[in-house]
Amino acid sequence: MAEYVVEFGKTGRPAEPGGRLDAAAFHRNEQAIRAVLARLLHGVTGDVLEAGSGTGQHVVAFARQHPEIVWWPSDIHPQHLTSIAAWRADSGLDNIREPRRIDLSDPAWPAEMVGDGGPASLAAMFSANVIHIAPWPVAQGLFAGAARLLQPDGKLILYGPFKQDGAHTAPSNAAFDASLRAANPEWGVRDIGELEQLAAQHGLRLGEIVEMPANNRILCFARSGES
Repeated sequence: MAEYVVEFGKTGRPAEPGGRLDAAAFHRNEQAIRAVLARLLHGVTGDVLEAGSGTGQHVVAFARQHPEIVWWPSDIHPQHLTSIAAWRADSGLDNIREPRRIDLSDPAWPAEMVGDGGPASLAAMFSANVIHIAPWPVAQGLFAGAARLLQPDGKLILYGPFKQDGAHTAPSNAAFDASLRAANPEWGVRDIGELEQLAAQHGLRLGEIVEMPANNRILCFARSGES
């Protein structure tokens, strides 16, 4: 199992009744992310997997904005899974499925998810602030899963800080990267070119880069030959 650096609920505000956790980052970035997803997922129906749902607040916001999509939240931490389930119950939305425990670093995760009643075909996969706070095998597993599960016109959408051409886009990202690598050399802000190479190994290509607030970006990957 991959060892992550971030687990909500270990520090900061205690869990609310029912186990709901509140991430400060959600309040900072959810409106900006939703605005981009409104365009990228316009007209999309079917199933979308959120890989690494954290507290579960984002998936509730997405499900409320896109009622035509069935959302599948997932995570690896038990406390996160409890929080996701609590936010799901609190929302009352019927287009959010029960959270799934997924270890992206396990190559068998797509087959295990499908075998456990999960979707065998996805319209999209979304992952926010995951691959830089986890070892590289997590990114490898994410792209491998996308190659297996995405529909022909499906999209893999990543949000977070990224390097470009080996350079950080802001001093704050460089400092963040240094702190991650000091904690564990396997963690760190990923380079877009490195991700493009990984995508190509799985028949995917980077179709769009969207600049986001606070020196973050959204990367949208699709199958090679698809727009």
